[in-house]
Amino acid sequence: MSSQFGKVAVLLGGSSAEREVSLKSGNAVLNAFVSQGVDAIAFDPAERNLWELKELGVERVFIALHGRGGEDGTIQGALEFMGIPYTGSGVLGSALAMDKVRCKHLFQSAKLSTAPYAVVSKETGFDAKALIAQFGKVMVKPSHEGSSIGMAQADSEESLTGALNNAFKFDDQVLVEQWITGREFTVSMLGKDALPVIEMRTPRGFYDYEAKYQVNSTQYYCPAEISAAHTEQLQVMAKHAFELVGATGWGRVDAMQDEQGHFYLLEVNTVPGMTEKSLVPMAAKATGVSFEQLVVRILEQTL
Repeated sequence: MSSQFGKVAVLLGGSSAEREVSLKSGNAVLNAFVSQGVDAIAFDPAERNLWELKELGVERVFIALHGRGGEDGTIQGALEFMGIPYTGSGVLGSALAMDKVRCKHLFQSAKLSTAPYAVVSKETGFDAKALIAQFGKVMVKPSHEGSSIGMAQADSEESLTGALNNAFKFDDQVLVEQWITGREFTVSMLGKDALPVIEMRTPRGFYDYEAKYQVNSTQYYCPAEISAAHTEQLQVMAKHAFELVGATGWGRVDAMQDEQGHFYLLEVNTVPGMTEKSLVPMAAKATGVSFEQLVVRILEQTL
């Protein structure tokens, strides 16, 4: 059955700020393929010319690149041009999901619940005092980074100024989102199905880079300890958000629930982490799908 795929390249590494995480994801996927008898190779586009895929006789690609260049439609466009089928979202879905600012605009226009926000650009500058007066405590997010890179919380003019100046090192456009005190959830998507909801709990203030990859204090609840009605509500919201941005294949939608019980969409991830600690494999496992079965299922979507 694994021969139906032909030669498969796992794209990993890349040159984004998330290179290290991508190497871990890609190697985990590659090992899973090898164990399933798939003819798979690792391919790092930061170190090799993409046209080599043709020379190597690669028939399809599993994209395990996180962040810019791998998750923003760029590599998807190149593969379309080369006529090589690939996993996950197409050019538009990848580009929109990667752009946090445009994602927020889409959520808002489609009347999907999302936290109040403002967009700040490096070019026009910002009024930190006015933003704090408007929102109180905020979350600062560079528009095009993942893995919580460049993100920070702020609740004063000084801390917001510092957070924005730091975020501008990563991006020219920055999202300033009203802080939501509450619980953090994620819904993994596989094909058209929303998988069991996961709740992430961290003592770190929010689910940041350290909480994701470096510390053992993050706790995961899968399936999340919420009512059946809330589970369904979150899964429906996630499906809407996923389809709205044009995402397909597989991915993850992150959300928050405030202390009054209201849900707010945060963002859509089109190439979420695929390490042993990652959330999509955790959700799949809760439905009886192993990591090996999961990567094969994602690859089957390219047939």
